[in-house]
Amino acid sequence: MLMSRFFSNDLGIDLGTANTLIYVSNRGLLIDEPSVVALDKNTKRAVAIGLEAKRMLGRTPGDIEAIRPMKDGVIADFELVEQMLKFFIRKVYKRYPTFFRPRAVIGVPSGITEVEKRAVIDSAQSAGVREVYLVAEPMSAAIGMGIPVEEPSGNMVIDIGGGTAEIAVIALSGMVCDMSVRIGGDEMDEAVVSYLKKTYNLLVGESTAEQIKMRIGSAFPLEEELEMEVKGRDLVAGIPKTLRITSTEIRDALNEPVSTIVEAVKQALEQTPPELSADILDKGIVMTGGSSQLRGLDERLRQETNLPVNVIDEPLTCVARGALKIIENLEKYRPVLLGANRRNR
Repeated sequence: MLMSRFFSNDLGIDLGTANTLIYVSNRGLLIDEPSVVALDKNTKRAVAIGLEAKRMLGRTPGDIEAIRPMKDGVIADFELVEQMLKFFIRKVYKRYPTFFRPRAVIGVPSGITEVEKRAVIDSAQSAGVREVYLVAEPMSAAIGMGIPVEEPSGNMVIDIGGGTAEIAVIALSGMVCDMSVRIGGDEMDEAVVSYLKKTYNLLVGESTAEQIKMRIGSAFPLEEELEMEVKGRDLVAGIPKTLRITSTEIRDALNEPVSTIVEAVKQALEQTPPELSADILDKGIVMTGGSSQLRGLDERLRQETNLPVNVIDEPLTCVARGALKIIENLEKYRPVLLGANRRNR
């Protein structure tokens, strides 16, 4: 028992649409890489995974395809997710060899189906995890932030990732009210691509759209509007083209996905019991997840809800940190786990 603790290799995993993060007991954050697999079309084998594969997005030759096997926070390609998880877990234990197969808690969207839960568990077990437990991402994020989720006082958490926006009111180790919309950073990027295509006949790739969003994207008018130069392909002439776009234009492009998130937050507030609404009025809303960093999104929510809204420090790592806390204190946090948690036999 003492040896098992000494060599503890429990994992907290955020298997995200955009990025996969893995925290390891006593080691901290060891994996923070894009959830991307580059696949050889002929052999169907992965030629690159993670950061190396993301660099290939939109730049691969005909026989190699860069794929994101997670879609809207859940598994779109079981075999590729299995390969990706195996790669990341082996990468962890190449640096820190261990005698024991790990246990893991994995953060998943709160709106996940039973079939999708089973797919996540099977992928992790096939990748070598001994015991797999699932937790809803907003709950895991709350625990990662240090919120005492077991207390009767209510807390509202919004976790906006690459594929989903998760809104939950948490109290007594449960989600009293939760709303999951499959809108996140990916849909924002697609909105930018669509806007440039319709307005300027300019075709840009996924990576370029993400850079535009990060550099000049916003959800609320800025004190000083920004602009940047964008390069792409002219759809009419078929040749490379450069133009300058403003943050005002990109805000208009992002309005539809942002408005969907805002409406989901309002619906969650409408469903919240009055006693917990009073707690939220006092404490405000906490935002986490990579896409919560969109400029002005907190201000937009403040204006729409008349509630305090805070974006926490290190929003990208909250879910994985919370997952590790859960596996390290499994008996304490067992009530927060989702069903369909099973062990390898």
